[in-house]
Amino acid sequence: MRQADARTGTGAVPPDVTGTEDTLELRLTEELLALLGDAPAAAAAREDASALVGDPGAWGPVTTSAGLFRLVAVEPERDLAVISRWMNDPAVAAFWELAGPESVTAAHIRPQLAGDGRSVPCLGVLGGTPMSYWEIYRADLDPLARHYPARPHDVGVHLLIGGVGNRGRGIGGVLLRAVSDLVLDNRPLCGRVVAEPDLRNTPSVSAFLSAGFRFCAEVDLPDKQAALMVRDRAHREHL
Repeated sequence: MRQADARTGTGAVPPDVTGTEDTLELRLTEELLALLGDAPAAAAAREDASALVGDPGAWGPVTTSAGLFRLVAVEPERDLAVISRWMNDPAVAAFWELAGPESVTAAHIRPQLAGDGRSVPCLGVLGGTPMSYWEIYRADLDPLARHYPARPHDVGVHLLIGGVGNRGRGIGGVLLRAVSDLVLDNRPLCGRVVAEPDLRNTPSVSAFLSAGFRFCAEVDLPDKQAALMVRDRAHREHL
């Protein structure tokens, strides 16, 4: 479920995948902001961009049926070895495509940590034990937005469960529900949480469904055929 880079893709935007009437949404590009200079709209857009995701490490902990869970911001010096070990698990590598030495994982994580905050890598800690890796990101500002009808403040999630013992027990769905609830509770402008797992990754798609996400469409991304999954704020109490 790694973050897809859509810059080289040409996937078509699926029509009306949200079940609501179509809307035309315009996003200010960096070039347009430069032309606007210090205009109020440009200033407002820059202010919004300064707090894109926030600090997921400050959102928890939360009690789940699987135990006490919290997100912790990744620190490469502390966490790189364990995340790289997970990435080299064949079941994970098949979809994240980050197998190899620690430098491969580092090259994926460090740009997020050095970026503008639009993607925040985290460890998921359950009962005091690190057991999952998460990326909480602004989907509307991600290349993914070119492949679906993105809305302002859409937040996306990527997840891998580390360790065979934590798989196949429903834990993924429990934690996806907990994390999407954390997003909606702490990002009031976010109307929905989205994800784009590989369609071949049946356990992942099932976990999202059990967490209250709905399947909206198949999406052609440069590196995979994805299932667009959405959890709406308006429906969170009913799914």
